[in-house]
Amino acid sequence: MTDTVLDENAVAQAWDENAERWTQDVRAGFDLYRDLYTFPAFLDFIPPLNDREVIDLGCGEGTNTRHFARLGGRMTGIDLSGKMIAHARSQEAEEPLGITYGIGSFTDLSAYSDGCFDVALSTMALMDGPDLPAALRSVYRVLKPGGILCFSVLHPCFVTPAIQWLVDQEGTHLGLRVGRYFDDAPFVEHWRFSKRPDPEQVPKFTVPRFPRMLSDYINSVSDTGFQSIRTAEPRPDENVSAAHLWLKRWRDHVPLVLFVSAIKPR
Repeated sequence: MTDTVLDENAVAQAWDENAERWTQDVRAGFDLYRDLYTFPAFLDFIPPLNDREVIDLGCGEGTNTRHFARLGGRMTGIDLSGKMIAHARSQEAEEPLGITYGIGSFTDLSAYSDGCFDVALSTMALMDGPDLPAALRSVYRVLKPGGILCFSVLHPCFVTPAIQWLVDQEGTHLGLRVGRYFDDAPFVEHWRFSKRPDPEQVPKFTVPRFPRMLSDYINSVSDTGFQSIRTAEPRPDENVSAAHLWLKRWRDHVPLVLFVSAIKPR
C-alpha cells in the first residue's frame, strides 16, 4: 500500500486483507493487550447497556460486540470491512445473540434513522478512520437526546509516530520516548500480535494510521455538540501487571489508551 492514498477505501482494503488471520488470532486469545488490559477497563468505563439500543462503531469481527450483547445491549455492529462483517455474521449464525451487522463507514450512518440509538460505543477504531469530525457528526445524528458516546483510542500523547521504550543494560524499562507529536501525516503500520506463540511465523497486519493530537479528539467532541462527561487514562491492573511484565511498563510509566465519554444534550 506504499503508493495508495490513505482514505476509507484503503482502510477497507487493508482490513479485508487482515480479516482472516485477525479473526483467528483474536478468537484464539492472542490479543492479550485487549483481553487483560484495554477491554476490561473499557467495560468499567461504559454506561449500563441492558435494554438499550447500542451501535458498535468499527466492530470488526464482532468479539467486543458480542460482549456488549451479553451485557444486555440490543446490538448493531458496523464496519468498513466486508470480510470482517462476514466473520461476525458467521459467528452470530452459530451462536445467536440478536446482533445485526452492517457493512459501512461510521462517517456515514445514513442507513439508520435520526435518534435511533441510546448508546454508541467504539473500541480502538475511531483512531483508524481518516475523518474524525465526520464520524462524530454521524454518531451525533443517530443518538437519541440524552444518548451517550463512549470510545477508546490509542493515547495520542504517548503512542506517537516516534515511540520507543527506553531500556537500561539490565533490561529495565526506564520510560517512553515520544516524538513527532504534531505530525498528522497518515502512514501505514505493520505489526502482529507479539504475544502469540509463534509471532515470527506469520506475516504482519497492514494498518493505516491517522495520527491526531489530544486536542483533536477533545475539540471534535465538543465542536459536534456533545457535552463531555468523563475521560480516563486507565492503568493495567496491578496483579495482572505483576504476572505479565510486558504490561508493567505501561502501569509504571504511561497509559496506552485514552477513553472519552460524552452525551448528546436533551
